[in-house]
Amino acid sequence: MARRSPFHHLPFFSISVDALVVTGVAVGPAVGADAGGHRPCNQGASDQNGANSGDDHLHDKLLGKHNESVFASIARRDRRRDRPAPACYAAPMTIHLHEGDLPHDVFAPGPIAVDSETMGLHPHRDRLCLVQLADGHGDEHLVRFTQGQYDAPVLKSVLADPSRLKLYHFARFDVAVIEHYLGVVAAPLFCTKIASKLVRTYTDRHGLKDVLRETIGVDISKAQQSSDWGAPVLTEAQKDYAASDVRFLHRAHAVLAERLAREGRSEIAQACFDFVPTRARLDLAGWAETDIFAHM
Repeated sequence: MARRSPFHHLPFFSISVDALVVTGVAVGPAVGADAGGHRPCNQGASDQNGANSGDDHLHDKLLGKHNESVFASIARRDRRRDRPAPACYAAPMTIHLHEGDLPHDVFAPGPIAVDSETMGLHPHRDRLCLVQLADGHGDEHLVRFTQGQYDAPVLKSVLADPSRLKLYHFARFDVAVIEHYLGVVAAPLFCTKIASKLVRTYTDRHGLKDVLRETIGVDISKAQQSSDWGAPVLTEAQKDYAASDVRFLHRAHAVLAERLAREGRSEIAQACFDFVPTRARLDLAGWAETDIFAHM
């Protein structure tokens, strides 16, 4: 699903019409504008003799200062949030829905974000409906399963690849349901929920929405969290929700990995990540609600 740039509403792209107010100064209609009163901002308007008018010179000068101010403000805001400024020239993201398996060679090398959607929270009862993946380069791939059809050899090879780090939020559930239905251990892994609990000890809010908002300044919607993922047709809202669960994990991983290193907790975090497949097997084997390390 293509998305508009976050800057589509700014006057950087086009200007109009009868009066444009820039930094408090009203400027008349642009000479050389089309029938709708628009012309590109970086194209100086000319009169019929080819000479720039004084009004157009003032218009372009003021608009240029306005755009510089807007983008400087955005950059300052994003530096305060400890993240890079958004790339206004980035290619639009696309959500790809695949039935039953991935195509070959759709991912760039490197870590891959993974999430899953099921009919509920009990793997033995509630079937796996969807696996979402992203390589951090703009597109998200959703693999949907018909009930009982879990062959998916390409997807399984990606998930089981020991050379590719998998990024999750609450890996314990996803690793368990993927092993139960697809028969592969989707590791090695990094779990942003575990990392959050190890470094964001000043809060008890470790859901994906809260982690993304605080680490990279992104707000995501969880409106489709309780949804019929087994429906014969997924809505656009469902697809966007599913994709958003993997869209930002690479950026969150970078921030959380840096904080783990800063606090001297990278080693213990890695031990936790390495244990997740075993914890998932304990869940599947019947010890989901039991802490086998507890005294009682």
